[in-house]
Amino acid sequence: MKKTILIAVIAMIAMASCNKTVKSPFARKVADYAVVEFETPDLSGISDNGKEVLNLYRFIADEVDAIYWEQYFGSKDSLLNGITDPYQKTFAEINYGPWDRSTGKSFVDGYADCLPGAGFYPADMTKAEFDAWDNPDKNSPYTLIRRAADGSLETVWYHDAYKQHIDKIANYLTAAADITIKPSVKKYLLAKADALRSDNYYESAMAWLDMDDSKMDLVVGPNEAADDQLMGNKRSYEAFVLLKNEERTAELMQYVSRINEFQQDLPGDEAYKTFQPGAGSNIFSCNALYYAGKANAGIKVIALNLPFDADVQRDRGTRTILLENVIDAKYNHIVYPTGDVLLESDAKQHLSRDAFFWNIVFREVAHGLGVKETVNGKGSVEDALGSAAPTFEEIKANAAGVLLVCKLQNHYDIRHLFTKEDALVTFFASLVRSERFGEGSSLGRTGIIIYNYLQEAGAFQRKESGKYSLDLAKMEAALSDLTALVLKTQATGDSEFAANFEKRYSKRSANYDADLMNLGIENIPADIRFK
Repeated sequence: MKKTILIAVIAMIAMASCNKTVKSPFARKVADYAVVEFETPDLSGISDNGKEVLNLYRFIADEVDAIYWEQYFGSKDSLLNGITDPYQKTFAEINYGPWDRSTGKSFVDGYADCLPGAGFYPADMTKAEFDAWDNPDKNSPYTLIRRAADGSLETVWYHDAYKQHIDKIANYLTAAADITIKPSVKKYLLAKADALRSDNYYESAMAWLDMDDSKMDLVVGPNEAADDQLMGNKRSYEAFVLLKNEERTAELMQYVSRINEFQQDLPGDEAYKTFQPGAGSNIFSCNALYYAGKANAGIKVIALNLPFDADVQRDRGTRTILLENVIDAKYNHIVYPTGDVLLESDAKQHLSRDAFFWNIVFREVAHGLGVKETVNGKGSVEDALGSAAPTFEEIKANAAGVLLVCKLQNHYDIRHLFTKEDALVTFFASLVRSERFGEGSSLGRTGIIIYNYLQEAGAFQRKESGKYSLDLAKMEAALSDLTALVLKTQATGDSEFAANFEKRYSKRSANYDADLMNLGIENIPADIRFK
C-alpha cells in the first residue's frame, strides 16, 4: 500500500513538473512593445489601378526590409534560426538583430555588443584610420566601407552591395508606374527607380515633392543616418506605405506659407537661422499602412520630414508627414498613461492629444529650419559635427518644435484646441517616455539630454512620491536657451563643443531607473509594434 502511494506521489510530481511552464526572461521585454492593429483602411476613393499600385508598394517594402537586415546586421535567417526561445526570437525581430536598441547590448549568446558603426564599416576599423584614408566616396551617405583583399579600406556603393534587391524594387516601381493614372506618381516612381540604381536621389526627391495629388504615398530609400553612430553619415534603408487624410492635409497646408516666419520665431543670433527653405514645402497627414526596414526597427517614428538633402531643401523644400494612426496609438498606449502615472494632479489635467499632435507637427517643421551649411566655411552641418550631428538635429527639432507651438498660441487662433500649458506638459510626458528608449538610440539619447538640461535649469522637480511637479515658465525659457545653443553649434560646426555637450548631458540619472520601475509596475509599454 505504501509503495503504491509513493509511486502515485512521484507520478503527480512528475506531471506537475511537466506541466510547469518556465517563463522566458524576454517575455517582459517583448511586452514593452504593445501590439497595435490598425483598422482596415478606407480604399473607397482609390481606383482598381490604385489598389494594384498599393499592392506593389507592399512588395517594394518587403524588399527594403530584406536590405535593411543585411545592412544593419547581416543574415536574418542565421540569427533567427539559431534562437529557440520564441520570446527572444520576437525580440530579435523587433530589434532587427541581436542587440537591444535601447542599450546597444547583445542579448543573444555568441554576439558581441553592437558597434557604433553597425554594419556600415569593418569591425576593426578605427575612426583615425577612416579620417586618414584618402577616398572621395568615403563620406557619401550611400557607400559601405569594407576591407579589400589586401586589408586596405574600400568603398562599395549601396546599389552594388544590394543589387539583387534593388533590381526587384526598381521592377516593382516600373510596374506601378505603368498602371498608375496620375502623371505625377508615374514621374516619381520612375525617378525613384533610377535613383535606387545610381544612388543619386536629387531628381527623385524633387519629383516626390511635386507628387501632391495622390491619395497614396510611398517613402522608400536610404533616408536617415541615425544607425551610424561612428561617423554619423551612412543612411539606412526604410519604407513607409501611406494613405493620405486629404481633409486634415488641407488644414495643415495653411502653415506652409509661413515657414520663413517660423524661422524668424526661433531664438538666437540671426546669423544662425539664415536657411531659406524652398517654396515647394508641404505637410501631409497620413495613416500608415506598412512600415519596413529602419522605420520598423525598435521604436516606431510618428512623423517624417524629408528629404534630408540640403540642396533639395533649398531648391524645393521638404515634406512633413504626420502619421495620424501611429500618433493616436502612441498617445493612447504610452504618452497619456506615462503622464497619468508620473505627473502631479495639477499637471495631469494639461495632458492633451491635440497638443501632442501639434508638438509633433512643429517638431518636423523645425527639421527644415536653422542652417544646413556652417557659417564659417566648415562645410555642411552633418560633415562638421560628424557623429554628433544626428543627435543635435533631434535636440533642435524637439526643443524648437514645442517653442513654435507655444508661439503659435500667440499668433493664431488655436486656443480652442489646447493651451500653451497643455503643449508644455504633454511635451514633458512624451520626453520622459522617450528616455526609456535608452542612450543606445539617437531618440533615447536626445530625450535624456533634454531631460537633464531641463532639470539643471530647474524646470521640474521629482518628488519622493515619484511624481513630477513642473515649472512651465522655466521650462519654456530653458527650451529657448537650448534651441539657441544648438542652432549656434550647428551654424559654427563646433564639433568639440558638440561632443563635450553630448557627453555631459547624455548620462542616465537615478530618476530614469526609478521612472522605469514605476512605469513597469503599471505595465505601461515603452513603444508599439504592429500586428
